[in-house]
Amino acid sequence: MSEEIAGRPSGTSSLCLSAGIILYSLVTGACVLRQVAVNPRTDDAEVFANFIGIAPVVNGPIVKLPIADNQLIKEGQPLFEIDDRPYRFSLAQAESELASLNGQMENQRRTIASLVSGVDVAKSGALSSEANVNRASASVDQAQADISNAKASVDRADAESNYASNNLHRLEPLLERQFVTADQIDQARTTASTRSQAAKQARSQLALAEAGLRAAEAQGTQAQATLMQTRHQVSQASNSIITLRPLSGQLSGKQAAIDTALYNLEHCKVLAPFDARVTNLTISQGAYAHAGEQVFTLIDTRAWWVIANFRETQLQHIRPGMDADIYVLSHPDKRLKGVVDSVGFGVIPDADLIGKLTSGLPDVQRTLNWVHLASRFPVRVRLKDPAQDYFRLGESAVVEIHGESSTVAKR
Repeated sequence: MSEEIAGRPSGTSSLCLSAGIILYSLVTGACVLRQVAVNPRTDDAEVFANFIGIAPVVNGPIVKLPIADNQLIKEGQPLFEIDDRPYRFSLAQAESELASLNGQMENQRRTIASLVSGVDVAKSGALSSEANVNRASASVDQAQADISNAKASVDRADAESNYASNNLHRLEPLLERQFVTADQIDQARTTASTRSQAAKQARSQLALAEAGLRAAEAQGTQAQATLMQTRHQVSQASNSIITLRPLSGQLSGKQAAIDTALYNLEHCKVLAPFDARVTNLTISQGAYAHAGEQVFTLIDTRAWWVIANFRETQLQHIRPGMDADIYVLSHPDKRLKGVVDSVGFGVIPDADLIGKLTSGLPDVQRTLNWVHLASRFPVRVRLKDPAQDYFRLGESAVVEIHGESSTVAKR
């Protein structure tokens, strides 16, 4: 009996201890669950950075390769250089063709100036011919006027000659009757002879005037022919003038050839576009580079991220701007600081759940999975002031987001 009484307190203590342990475990588990929910944490994360493949713009053998694999380089630092001799020759040829074209245009300008001068000379000849035509027309008019005057003179001279002759015939019979003197007869005879000579002279003047008219008309005809000839010369000279348009239209093409050659020459030297780390360098100096084909890769070291995959049930506690602690497996004792940049909004659907999405109808699987795992969405966490030696693209990491509690504390 005494032993049973003595053993009761010991059993009660064990029961209390067990209950305390269970209670502690429940409280601890609840705190852990709350901490995990409020401050999400995942080890499904990788270090990420932007990277580009370096490919040359031009073809040619690599004559200089001053970099090494995994080397850290600065913006503007030479990466490699392609033999630029063919491109320098192309540039010199393009410049020579442009200079030749400019020379042809200059010669063409001189030819055009000469042809324009010929047109001016032809126009001057045409103006002179027109003046000759006008003078010939005036000469014809003058000759016609002279003929009219000469005819009037002939008529007057004939009238006077007839009068003198008739007067002589009237006086001669009167001499025998001594009504007139011999001297008067001689005067009448002299007058008749003079008037007859004047009539002949007037007819000669008329003939001369008619000859002048014919000469003036001939000169007018010749002047008209010369005028038509000079006008044809003006038209021919005007039509023979060439233009610079066929040559000037080639200027843009020649300049474009120079710009292309210069562009290719400048791209024979490839420089680092930003601070980066060289990786996947598997060539050596002397290799032939093909335009557009990747030679090696540059990892952009200006900014680093960690892509952490969180379960969809944790996303409600993650928002852009939240602070985060990051641990990379190469330095597990080093805590790095980061900030949430964005939360993913899409992943590839699980074909076991919804089937395959095709261009026709959805291919839905006819099986039923009893266990559904929560989907994981990528969360991009940007590192603050990353040290270059700590990070490698694709390195595993652990991310803990300081969620609601840290937000409330900041407020």
